[in-house]
Amino acid sequence: MAWLATMPEGELMRVKDLSIATGIPSHYLSKVMRRLVLAGLLVSQKGQGGGFLLSKAPEEIPFIDILTAVDAYPSDGHCAFGWGECDAAHPCPLHGSWSRLNEQLQSWAKDTSLADIAKDTVENREQRMEPTDLACPE
Repeated sequence: MAWLATMPEGELMRVKDLSIATGIPSHYLSKVMRRLVLAGLLVSQKGQGGGFLLSKAPEEIPFIDILTAVDAYPSDGHCAFGWGECDAAHPCPLHGSWSRLNEQLQSWAKDTSLADIAKDTVENREQRMEPTDLACPE
């Protein structure tokens, strides 16, 4: 999603190209993209010249929506200790710590947009492309 957010508006990205750019296997990436389409975060265009693009501006997509779409965000009552469901009445040993961490993650993911993530992605990509001090001596 962050990669797509850095694309010029209206430009489509094929799964194959995104796979090459990110190093994510195309078979897995196709499944993730489908979930994002079903969640209404991406638009898919089939056929020659087809691909994927964001359904709305990156500033309008909260990061929590992406996490939820790909099942990367734990559901309420999820036990971090692996005991199935737990709550304040029936806590696991990690319940208090996990609840606080989960609240912080949820707050951050709601307040962070895809545009924020994309900005960091572009900056990191540019840093990786800069020449290093390990260049061959002249």
